[in-house]
Amino acid sequence: MFFGLNKNKKNADSQAVLDNEKIYESGVATVRDLIAPAAIKLSTNNIQIGETYARTIFIIAYPRFLHTNWFSPIINIDFPMDISMFIHPVDTGEILKTLRKTTTQVQSQIHIEEGGGKVRDPILETALNDIEDLRDNLQQGTEKFFRFGLYITLYGKTLQEVDKACQEIESILEAQLVYVKPAVLKVEQGFSSTLPLANDELDIANNLNTSPLSTTFPFVSADLSSDEGILFGINRHNNSLILFDRFKMENANMVVFAKSGGGKSYAVKLEIFRSMMVGTSVIVIDPENEYKYLCDTVGGSFVKMSLDSDFHINPFDLPKIGEDEDPEDVLRSNIASLAGLLRIMLGALTPEEESILEIAIRETYAMRDITVQSNFKALNSSSFPTMSDLYEVLRNSEGGESLAVRLEKYTDGIFAGVLNRPTNVQVDNQLVVFNIRDLEEQLRPIAMYLILQFIWNEMRSEMKKRMVVVDEAWVMMQNEDAAAFLFGIAKRCRKYYTGLTTITQDIADFMSSRYGKPIVTNSSLQLLLRQSPAAIDTIAETFYLTDQEKFLLLESNVGEGILFAGTKHVAIKIIASYAEDQIITSDPRQLLEIEQAKKDLDEENN
Repeated sequence: MFFGLNKNKKNADSQAVLDNEKIYESGVATVRDLIAPAAIKLSTNNIQIGETYARTIFIIAYPRFLHTNWFSPIINIDFPMDISMFIHPVDTGEILKTLRKTTTQVQSQIHIEEGGGKVRDPILETALNDIEDLRDNLQQGTEKFFRFGLYITLYGKTLQEVDKACQEIESILEAQLVYVKPAVLKVEQGFSSTLPLANDELDIANNLNTSPLSTTFPFVSADLSSDEGILFGINRHNNSLILFDRFKMENANMVVFAKSGGGKSYAVKLEIFRSMMVGTSVIVIDPENEYKYLCDTVGGSFVKMSLDSDFHINPFDLPKIGEDEDPEDVLRSNIASLAGLLRIMLGALTPEEESILEIAIRETYAMRDITVQSNFKALNSSSFPTMSDLYEVLRNSEGGESLAVRLEKYTDGIFAGVLNRPTNVQVDNQLVVFNIRDLEEQLRPIAMYLILQFIWNEMRSEMKKRMVVVDEAWVMMQNEDAAAFLFGIAKRCRKYYTGLTTITQDIADFMSSRYGKPIVTNSSLQLLLRQSPAAIDTIAETFYLTDQEKFLLLESNVGEGILFAGTKHVAIKIIASYAEDQIITSDPRQLLEIEQAKKDLDEENN
């Protein structure tokens, strides 16, 4: 009896401890308490979670045919939403029994109408054919049968935002004959069904077999493989080859945007190397000496532009025009290009000075007997005037004295060797690289303009399959005339079987020019590699990227990004073979190792 009292006392003490523990736990904040909303309010067709409104809609009917990737516009639309897909397998044997009964009913209806003398009903005949095809496929095991529920919960800060999002979703789906309804009086079940809990509390489904069900798979990636062209890289979504010919597109222009070290030059050098294998000629403007080893390897021409260089380009050169071109138009075009170059060289000009300069350029050509009546085909590099001739014309013309003073540093000053000599550059090699690394900073935009003008004349003189690469194009975009000239080439080079590739790491400077966006829109190819957080918003606004694509560019490794080709775009990874990598690498560590290997090999041979 005494022992029993002790036992009851122990039980009472244990219960007291448990009660105290419950009281303690009720005052402890858990993770669930921290993430839970302050309140939930249920309405007829929406739910308010804290300060956010939500509405769930479900698909109630599908068309007879569903095309692949039909759900992609909903996946890619920029709305906050959750999507759940519930796929419930149905026993094939039970479905075959049901389909057999349905077939009998449809056939009976057809016979009844035929016996009554009615014309055939195409709806019944189509239904019978569909049922028979499905029965065959189910019996052969090539198809399965499912109950498929698709729910979408849309979110917004206000009910108006939710209404607008629902209307847009409905319009996109109904355009494809897919019809939706809101989960009226079942908002809580609808919301719970789209949470990552795998609970189909709404339980509203359609009957679909395997083929139409497979079209709802939302992660269908674009395919950029063809039977011709060169390999650009690997599709990161499905590991297919990104293989096509840029010259088969509406234009062959390309822009490449990436942060420093993102793999811009590497990707372009790889394209150059592979394009040369299929007969494409390439001209490169190289501001940082990144293309020299590639040029030397393939036996190209390396033109080093500097203050004491042996290579010179005369801006007064005229192209060798074809039979269908008007000499007057060619001369006017070159005068306009020269005026743009001189505005970069001399700085801001008043309208009077621009007029004086244009007249002086015409007089300079006239001094060498070059007019619209001249035979341009008979002219050679020594036939054209130079900057010294223009300087003399300006010095002796009324109102041109101040212009002559500003021009003097390019004729007799420290920059005289760059622009004041007859042209002695030949571009008859398959790869020609113009290197401007050793030029002064203020001369770089002038040199890039001058080289582009020279390339433009070559394009007009001889039409052939050609790529023109402008690295660090943001240098030109800082000047209005240089940017306008680059845009002019981007617009017109297609007519001369040429593709322009512009590369930049300074996206802000490039896009701040009023010619930046037009150059992008006039390029059928856009390659976006790894981006910095500071530039990603500009990139996203320009290319209309989704949040997922923004994150992909921020988190990509070197040589990874997104390639836009016309209306398609894919996640790309640039891959080179070992031999290609040794030729095109820009990694300083690899370059030092290659140079050391060369020295070791020379020492062994000696």
